[in-house]
Amino acid sequence: MSDRPKHHKPLDKRFQARLSDAAYARLRRLAEETGLGNNYILTVLLEDYDRTVDHAAFLQAVREMLERHTKD
Repeated sequence: MSDRPKHHKPLDKRFQARLSDAAYARLRRLAEETGLGNNYILTVLLEDYDRTVDHAAFLQAVREMLERHTKD
């Protein structure tokens, strides 16, 4: 999948997001593997959330992240 499409459809929304180093590294690996940009990878993950993410595992990961990042 490393052949990057020649033309990309513009995406509707733009926003700034901050990522951890680990999350950004994963995003870059997915972008490299698929030949897409970061914004398209995030769009696929969110638009196709029900097909690509185990919801219960996601909620557990959120709880664990909150525990790690809210400890004093």
